Amino acid sequence: MKRSVRLIPSGIQLVDSTWGGFYKGGTYLLVGERKTGKTLICIQYAYEAAKQRGTCLFFTNARPKDIIIQAASIDIDLEDYINQNKIIVVRVAPPNDFYGFSDKDNLLTEYLVDIENLVNQYNPTRLVFDEITPYVDYQDTNKLKAVFTSTFERIEDRGITSLLVLREPASIEAQLIFNVLGSFATGVIQLYKSTDESGIVRGGVMDIQPNVGHSEGRFKANYSIEPYKGVVTHFKLPKNKETETEKLSSLKRNNGFATLSEIDNKNTVEELTNVYSLDEFKLLVNNHIAMNKTTGQVFSLISFKLVDPELKQSSLTLNQLKNVIKISIDRKDKMCVINDVILVLFLKEDIKLLNNLLAKIKSNLPSDDADERETMAKDVVFRVITVNESFKDADDMIANISSTDEVFKGIIFKN
Repeated sequence: MKRSVRLIPSGIQLVDSTWGGFYKGGTYLLVGERKTGKTLICIQYAYEAAKQRGTCLFFTNARPKDIIIQAASIDIDLEDYINQNKIIVVRVAPPNDFYGFSDKDNLLTEYLVDIENLVNQYNPTRLVFDEITPYVDYQDTNKLKAVFTSTFERIEDRGITSLLVLREPASIEAQLIFNVLGSFATGVIQLYKSTDESGIVRGGVMDIQPNVGHSEGRFKANYSIEPYKGVVTHFKLPKNKETETEKLSSLKRNNGFATLSEIDNKNTVEELTNVYSLDEFKLLVNNHIAMNKTTGQVFSLISFKLVDPELKQSSLTLNQLKNVIKISIDRKDKMCVINDVILVLFLKEDIKLLNNLLAKIKSNLPSDDADERETMAKDVVFRVITVNESFKDADDMIANISSTDEVFKGIIFKN
């Protein structure tokens, strides 16, 4: 049976080596600060379309000549593909002229309509917008969601695969816009830059995160920007098999045991964590407070701590409790440690899911003995507050949830 959804090469090494490419007809976000290599990745993506005998519609607010020069720096003759109509570069004017429009949102809607009109005209196989940030800077995020999703759903229905570039969100408003686009995207590619000793950006870390499909999951790898090669990622999939000879040799050497010194971790990629610094955690909480005010989306903060030392009955430490909570919460939930309090940003509304989390924490306490785990559970107390209009900002919520004036409940009595 022929598959209606298939993968196509993206020209992005980490994506192609782990996911096998992009889904045909998917919409992907490429997010990063300035000078992280976003435009070079777009060029590689467009070049891959041309190699696959497709056509890429390339929206940009830069001069086409500048794009051609950047492509030449990674040994791609973009001008030749432009002349063949394999890559169609469309320069988009900045959205500054409000003449004839009642407000900015209506002007931006017109830009999205124009995108669809050009798609209908050229009928490409792929689309790039480098970068789309100024053209989705809506004041009304509900309107953005309605217009953006309807526009790109129609583009996806034509089997067109899109790569949309966004600047790294630097404000609550920008984060709200990112949340709208991110909730629609098939996947997100995030770039974090690093600089050399002279302060020049040479690459950084690439983080690819699936939203729909791509069951292989999330991957993270170092990348570099190399002349005549472009954006190169340094990542190797772990070997799943070793030869029988290697296995037998290891068993003979160690009487059936392998040593940790034999483990090769040179290509190991550090797993992404959901533990955040206080400043990062506050930004996340502020974003969700803003989302609550605009969309009504509910979230809760949970604080965990150990009982006073004179009341403790077990050897459970704060660091052990932190690790237990870290492995118990979902990836979407965020965590932060402030002094002796562990905070969790809990994004679910169902009280049953909260009870499930508490039960999971109890079962993950570091002891094989059920009675000892029960004793440890008596040493853990928690509080939960749900966002409401009385909270002004993250500082307000965190101060409330961390207050020692409020009574903490014992986790043992909840589950």
